[in-house]
Amino acid sequence: MAATPSNMLPLGTKAPDFNLPDTVSGKNIGLETIKSSKGTVIMFICNHCPFVLHVQKEIVKISQEYHDKGFSFVAISSNDVQNYPQDSPEKMKQHAKTHDFNFPYLYDESQYIAKAYQAACTPDFYVFDANLKLYYRGRMDESTPGNSIPVTGHDLRLALDALNEGHPSPTDQSPSIGCNIKWK
Repeated sequence: MAATPSNMLPLGTKAPDFNLPDTVSGKNIGLETIKSSKGTVIMFICNHCPFVLHVQKEIVKISQEYHDKGFSFVAISSNDVQNYPQDSPEKMKQHAKTHDFNFPYLYDESQYIAKAYQAACTPDFYVFDANLKLYYRGRMDESTPGNSIPVTGHDLRLALDALNEGHPSPTDQSPSIGCNIKWK
């Protein structure tokens, strides 16, 4: 289990546009469709990464809690399914249903969107403001498999609360650590 840090896209970066198939609904979903006037959270995840599995319940919990505050959430998997068939769209759909995802789970087959966001690992979190300017990027919290730190979502929650209250971006933003995106 190699640990790869996220690239930390510069704050203020405009969210790259996308239009990708949602593995659950079967419909294509674009950024303009999913964005929220409060804030939009874009997560790069996958089905098999132990770092994602470690925080998955908290991802769902945070997305439910902050959806009620007006935020939107979307997850994207960009992994090469030829070499990692457990991340195939069919298995993504099953995974989303099994784990009660309340957000779209999009498949980035070309990996173009992961590259546009400079995503490097799973999980990798991006919070954009109402104008789709990058407000926060990095980890959900400091918990990783095996470090005995409880999963709380502290860093992501802090950013979402600050954005919700109209405060500037948190100055302390740490990269996410996870499995590298499985490039073709």
